[in-house]
Amino acid sequence: MTAGDTGPDPAPLGRNRDFTVFWLGQALSVLGGSVSLLALPLLVLDATGDVVQLGLLTAVFGATGIVTGTFAGSVVDRTDRRRLMIGCDLGRAVLLCALPLLWMAGPRIWLLYVLTVPVAVLKTLFDVAYVTAVPGLVPPRDLTAANGRLMSTFALGTLLGPVAAGLITTGADAGWALAVDGATFAVSAASLRWVRFGRHGDGGRPTAAGGGFREMFLTGFRFLWAQPVLRSLTVLLTLLTFVTMGATDLLIYRVQHDLGGSAATLGYVIAVSGLGAVAASFAAGPLRRALGFGTCWLGSVALIGLAVAVTGVSGSVPVVAVAAAVFMFGLTLGGVCSMTLRQEITPDPLLGRVTSAFWTVHNASGPVGAAVLTVLAARHGVPAVSLGAGAVCLLILGAGLLTPLRGSRPGPAADSAPARASSPTRRLRRR
Repeated sequence: MTAGDTGPDPAPLGRNRDFTVFWLGQALSVLGGSVSLLALPLLVLDATGDVVQLGLLTAVFGATGIVTGTFAGSVVDRTDRRRLMIGCDLGRAVLLCALPLLWMAGPRIWLLYVLTVPVAVLKTLFDVAYVTAVPGLVPPRDLTAANGRLMSTFALGTLLGPVAAGLITTGADAGWALAVDGATFAVSAASLRWVRFGRHGDGGRPTAAGGGFREMFLTGFRFLWAQPVLRSLTVLLTLLTFVTMGATDLLIYRVQHDLGGSAATLGYVIAVSGLGAVAASFAAGPLRRALGFGTCWLGSVALIGLAVAVTGVSGSVPVVAVAAAVFMFGLTLGGVCSMTLRQEITPDPLLGRVTSAFWTVHNASGPVGAAVLTVLAARHGVPAVSLGAGAVCLLILGAGLLTPLRGSRPGPAADSAPARASSPTRRLRRR
């Protein structure tokens, strides 16, 4: 509710019909997305058996998301967000449900590349609209609780989705698992028809967005570069993203190809990795308060490097599963801490542009890294590449110890306190 709103006191979150419908619809959609996370790589490997194709598809998806991210914010600000989200959901439903029917004519890898680009565009647009629309569903006092429910739903989806994908793939094939994901998007679109946005802020209204894309990006980038901690974080995270975006592809190839695991086994491994994300989502706040941002973020890099190395060299599926959970714990802990840091030291009027610039810069290395890691894995094997990736993580850790990250505490910008926003909506815009 805005400061000038004199309407009746809104119902508690548990009785907020609009948020509840939105939450349940997105819970099903997240579950479907987690099914695709495993089903698509399995479809590629079943059709080609080539880890390089898997890496290239990941690179195409990541690159498309980066390009779309440069203009997604402007599109969302100029568009009715509910209609945009419904359109994105329906578009993905049609594309994913059509895939198994087209695949029945014979596996054609080019079809997956054609499918990946529009799905990535629609996903990026939906994700941006999703984040900006939620403040229109709940009053400021409930934003933290609403975020917690949505985050717990995401974590639960990462646990159950891969298991469901493994079971569906075992009983049918990976193409039909993707169709299940498409069906969940259709349900999400239907649920959004029953949600009223814009009741507590501007979550549903299109607004004017001044400046061109280049100007918006450069403004955010200049702020990043002017802040010592954010500048160091951006550079180091760019290097880390290069190593980690292809790590899931290496894990999948390792379990299925090198260790001979079935689709169901792979589903359970990825589900166990989701436990790491769940644990980190609860532990990030207390750890950051106790140890500070720098210790938590650099510690997450150490965990990621260790997990990547163990994943590549261990011949035991249970050990690989535990390593995957450690990897996700480190990845989630580092992500939550970096998002919180941007909230603390970025003025509200700049937060969107700074977040967009931050995402674009550090994510740009991911598709290239995924392609490089999988090409090297095809030539030299997953163990050698995983050890190399783990060593790179240790180098990133060592470099971080020489930057302002080493001494940054929970409030690294105490002298910038006036720049911090008092509005609770900042807590939501961390994505």
